[in-house]
Amino acid sequence: MTRKILVTSALPYANGSIHLGHMVEHIQTDVWVRFQKLRGHECHYCCADDTHGTPVMLAAQKQGIAPEDMIAKVREEHLADFTGFGIGYDNYYSTHSPENKQFSEQIYRALKANGKIESRVIEQLFDPEKQMFLPDRFVKGECPKCHAQDQYGDNCEVCGTTYSPTELINPYSAVSGAKPELRESEHFFFKLGECADFLKAWTSGNNPHDGKPHLQAEALNKMKEWLGEGEETTLSDWDISRDAPYFGFEIPDAPGKYFYVWLDAPVGYMASFKNLCDRIGIDFDEYFKAGSQTEMYHFIGKDILYFHALFWPAMLHFSGHRAPTGVYAHGFLTVDGQKMSKSRGTFITAKSYLEQGLNPEWMRYYIAAKLNSKIEDIDLNLQDFISRVNSDLVGKYVNIAARASGFIAKRFEGRLKDVSGSALLAKLAAESDNIAEQYENREYARALRDIMALADAVNEYVDANKPWELAKQEGKDARLHEVCSELINAFTMLTAYLAPVLPQTAANAARFLNLDAVTWTNTRVTLGEHAINKYEHLMQRVEQKQVDDLIEANKQSIQTASAPVEAGKYEKVAEQASFDDFMKIDMRVAKVLNCEAVEGSTKLLKFDLDFGFEKRIIFSGIAASYPNPAELNGRMVIAVANFAPRKMAKFGVSEGMILSAATADGKLKLLDVDAGAQPGDKVG
Repeated sequence: MTRKILVTSALPYANGSIHLGHMVEHIQTDVWVRFQKLRGHECHYCCADDTHGTPVMLAAQKQGIAPEDMIAKVREEHLADFTGFGIGYDNYYSTHSPENKQFSEQIYRALKANGKIESRVIEQLFDPEKQMFLPDRFVKGECPKCHAQDQYGDNCEVCGTTYSPTELINPYSAVSGAKPELRESEHFFFKLGECADFLKAWTSGNNPHDGKPHLQAEALNKMKEWLGEGEETTLSDWDISRDAPYFGFEIPDAPGKYFYVWLDAPVGYMASFKNLCDRIGIDFDEYFKAGSQTEMYHFIGKDILYFHALFWPAMLHFSGHRAPTGVYAHGFLTVDGQKMSKSRGTFITAKSYLEQGLNPEWMRYYIAAKLNSKIEDIDLNLQDFISRVNSDLVGKYVNIAARASGFIAKRFEGRLKDVSGSALLAKLAAESDNIAEQYENREYARALRDIMALADAVNEYVDANKPWELAKQEGKDARLHEVCSELINAFTMLTAYLAPVLPQTAANAARFLNLDAVTWTNTRVTLGEHAINKYEHLMQRVEQKQVDDLIEANKQSIQTASAPVEAGKYEKVAEQASFDDFMKIDMRVAKVLNCEAVEGSTKLLKFDLDFGFEKRIIFSGIAASYPNPAELNGRMVIAVANFAPRKMAKFGVSEGMILSAATADGKLKLLDVDAGAQPGDKVG
């Protein structure tokens, strides 16, 4: 039965470049969409740039151009990056569109008519220097729940809590740095708290298509925490308005008031799809009407789960539309075990990757080989990237066609023998349903492991039958023809299995195989007495220099902070600090994963630390006190988590500061942490 499916990725914001962190999500989505299309389903993949809000307005002002001109330019850049990585959108649009304005107003009016909108006069933070009310993301301060520093005014990136900017501790304007003032303003609220019963039912409900949950298990647990137990709920009403000046859509019948960007951004999914529907003749209402039998899936990052699993389903349901079939969240990307860093060159932009000439399908394969259905962070280990791509794609997969095609061309006029009874091909075909299930369930890592196990079996068959030796023996032409035909058919099957991940390679392989396209049918059906074309090389190996050049191209210098004070050289009296000064310091418990001496330094130790929410490297000038640094492994220490990164001459970048105390003999000793403390615990 042919399914009708709408799929989206989260909308990239029109105020920055696309990097590999973005690419994780769009590759994950694209692989799933391509798989559905290979299976013959009607699947539409829509996305758009998220264009509204104060950041875009201020960025355009800084450039001296209109916001409309800036977002048009950024959209072209974003689409070029995504297209370069083979992301096959059916429509890539903009939230600054007539369709989005229409749907945003329509949903707002429907919610209002349904009693889910009310206006209130609120106190809001105002920047006295810039003479403007501050949007949530332009107020920063300390999270009221976990006390992480420098968090935005709408949600904490450390613990995931959402809140009002007025709840931040020690807030400051991210525009001017000024201390905001509280001023009154009329705002409009979506009564999210009244939607709790629906949301409890939806979040714990199942997809009617296959009976699987709407949300992943980890997401559902988070929803239960946010929604509360029984009749209790922790949901707060949601402020959906912002004051002028603001780049966005003005709220109907409310001059000077604009829709908050998080209201019209998800509506952008509808707008992009409507634009596609009008262009190619799809029935839009069939997909968005209440009770629709079509499927709608959103692929997102774990940091925006609250908006997609609570706000968005409630907005849709209470405005008379269908809710999503599924919301699939993924984790973040680290590089070589650490968060992406501009100073280390690991904050890699999509544009630089493409400009350096690296094959985008190398990265598509590597990322897919790390992804599963859970909300887990994945790591791009650059050495593993090189070895895995070279081993799997070049050594195991592409090499099969290279080893067999020459004999078919030279000895058998480019025509294959019918090998439909081959035991080898039967083994490959038998995995079709299993691998399809892995793709369907977003278990890409498992699917690719299974595919490479099949490639191993094919290469074992090559080594066992040695076509290069058969070619030298008289009377072995029939066997040579049979073996090489089996290998080309096996290559075709493997190509079909890999096609969702390697679409360009699959297209190039189809030309060699003399097929219009490789489809999922090719995982089960052999080619018969089929003529193939001349083989042309399908993929090069990754070279170390290419990766080194990529890292170098992405390095950005950072301000060198003052050198650490040497042991014993302390002022007797420090400058007096206020309580507010002290509250700016974010001290956290961290676990020492590894500690080692720094070659070339007599003072520094290098600490690999686990902060609970991320891992970091910190250098500390305490080597004299700890001649055997390995004894510190596993110890809990106290570190300043929001200390500015410091470039330590030739040794690297230190991402924080470990606290120690000076003893009478001038040595520095680490502070003790009570038993039971955990990485990430706040100190103070």
